[in-house]
Amino acid sequence: MRILIVSNRLPITVAEKEGELVFRESVGGLVSGLSAYLDSLKSSPIRSECIWVGWPGITVEGSEGMREELRSRALSEFQAYPVFLPKSSMEKFYHGFCNKTIWPLFHYFPTYATYDEDYWACYRHVNEVFCEAIMEIIRPDDVVWVHDYHLMLLPGLLRERAPDNPVGFFLHIPFPSFEIFRLLPRKWRVEILEGILGADLVGFHTHEYTQYFLRCVLRILGYEHNMGNIALNDHIARADTFPMSIHFDKFNTIAKSPEVQKKRDKLKKTLSDYRIILSIDRLDYTKGLINRLLSYELFLERNSQWHRKVILLLVVVPSRVGVEHYQQMKRDIDELVGRINGRFGGIGWAPISYQYRFLPFSSLITLYSVSDIALITPLRDGMNLIAKEYIASRTDGTGVLILSEMAGASKELGEALIINPNNKEEVAEALHAALEMPGEEQVRRNRVMQDRLSRYDVVRWADNFVRDLLSVREEQKKFNARLLSPHMREQLVRDLNRARRRLILLDYDGTLVPFAPDPEMAKPDERVIELLSRLSGDSRNETVLISGRDKETLSDWFGMLNISLVAEHGMWIKEKNGDWKMIKPLLNGWKSSIFPILRAYADRVPGAFIEEKDFSITWHYRKADAEQGSLRAKELLDALVSLTANIDVQVLQGSKVIEIRSAGMNKGTAGMHWVSNKNPDFILVIGDDPTDEDMFRVLPENAYSIRVGMSQSYARFNVHSHAEVLELLEQLAKSNEDL
Repeated sequence: MRILIVSNRLPITVAEKEGELVFRESVGGLVSGLSAYLDSLKSSPIRSECIWVGWPGITVEGSEGMREELRSRALSEFQAYPVFLPKSSMEKFYHGFCNKTIWPLFHYFPTYATYDEDYWACYRHVNEVFCEAIMEIIRPDDVVWVHDYHLMLLPGLLRERAPDNPVGFFLHIPFPSFEIFRLLPRKWRVEILEGILGADLVGFHTHEYTQYFLRCVLRILGYEHNMGNIALNDHIARADTFPMSIHFDKFNTIAKSPEVQKKRDKLKKTLSDYRIILSIDRLDYTKGLINRLLSYELFLERNSQWHRKVILLLVVVPSRVGVEHYQQMKRDIDELVGRINGRFGGIGWAPISYQYRFLPFSSLITLYSVSDIALITPLRDGMNLIAKEYIASRTDGTGVLILSEMAGASKELGEALIINPNNKEEVAEALHAALEMPGEEQVRRNRVMQDRLSRYDVVRWADNFVRDLLSVREEQKKFNARLLSPHMREQLVRDLNRARRRLILLDYDGTLVPFAPDPEMAKPDERVIELLSRLSGDSRNETVLISGRDKETLSDWFGMLNISLVAEHGMWIKEKNGDWKMIKPLLNGWKSSIFPILRAYADRVPGAFIEEKDFSITWHYRKADAEQGSLRAKELLDALVSLTANIDVQVLQGSKVIEIRSAGMNKGTAGMHWVSNKNPDFILVIGDDPTDEDMFRVLPENAYSIRVGMSQSYARFNVHSHAEVLELLEQLAKSNEDL
């Protein structure tokens, strides 16, 4: 098994120097985290080869020789496969759509978001380029793991091109609430969700991000989920939570190394008179740096006893230097640092030591190990691995972590001082509490967090994701084995042709036609009428349409055909050329007591409506808001089950409907009426929802039963959609005519 890791950037950055290609390792949480996982695979019992696919950090245009050299060296030396993109594409894709649209919107800064059609077109194009690059190297057994917001369309593209390969997708930034996500133009948000759902497994850092995603899928695409499993037309996608961690042993071990100890002792000697508060972050408006400085200023204002005893080490790592918002924020930080140092500092003491630069790894660990407090207060963050790195580096167990509740890491590091980063008073109070916290209390808190991080490290995070991805795919294979294969379709046709008494039982809505917002809009088109006419034209065929619709509608739509009809899921039957009749007498006096509660729920849910039939009532919510309709349907179902406990009725939930009907008749009973009376030697039954399970359950073992959609069923086979049903019936009709 090979694993193809796909991300915007490769774990190496390539530069051109005097006509030569220079390779250096990239930095970042994803690179370091996945590198640890990939190293672990080399010593695992099941050795897995890995290739990392991404942009190499250089634009190579017009030089095929240099491209080939880059591709060859990257693959042989670093197991990396470069995706080549022109400079213009990177500008609109990365600096444009990714960082001016998705980044601010997903981090709850909607006023910073830009909605540019050219950016979107380039984003789509780059995702397609990545897909083409993967198709150049992919093998049948490869597992593809796509990472982050740059490539949200890629899983869907891969499903079209390589449907047999397991595909996982992980989002490393927050997934926003529906109210934020819906700010994207309708077409964009639909394509993004459909793209992500091309994956077999979709991962998020926190439970709330997972729930936000599932809610958007429901409200925008209309797909409900069952424990995170979403049944789509051609596969089942699962959304789940996998909080990313760090390589705990690496940070803990290096913190004890002689190199770091030497640097630590030197820095401690320089700052021996001060308690040290560490703040380290990229220059980004999501990190809350301005709020952090204002909170520190308030702390100094209220706690004069700590003047000349504390220093804030403020390390800001350059990021997206050319973006206007970042340039302005850099100016604001510079001014604010100057103001605070000027207001509170003096000869021999500046309350803030400010550095605007990138730190080497050993220097970073040194700062972690020497700092008494880590002040990490992002306004919104997918995970924030710095918080975990700080805890892992505290080898003696001391130190206090002050952490924003808006960071994903706060869900795991509950022993830290959790604060709201927008509340200056709260942060200032946390700083005071941290400075006053006894050493034994610091150790107690940190040991709990260290134990958790050491057990669930980044290797286990990645391993869990890949294992779950393969597990989902295995479940998918079992389900795919139930799909009506071309071989079984041919066998079905052969058995039909050999038979002399054939019974064909067909559901209507969702089986012969797609669902429509209003029942009246699902009137059969010419193709459906023609197919039913052709099937019923063969005297050997007994074609029966079994529907939940009322008998008047079925007579109006299909009365001219030589077929039998069943209305209200079996309450009424009409044999061809006969009249409507009931197999056994039923009562409907219960309707008057049920109708008021259905009316009350219809009034509470805009778009919901009631359809009354002779022996059933249906509450439709397909036209209602997807989330509200689903929620109220669950409430209504509970109420009805309780209300009808002593009434001779059945309560059924179908596709966006709840139906209450008289007990004693169902599609299975109706179908067996023809099985008993006609004694067929060939039976074909096709349906799409729970009401059809009554038919599948009672049929003889040799019957061909087919469920439309990716659902568990008593049926022998599944097909993806009503379109496949029509193709099958077309084949059956043609085989009759060819004999």
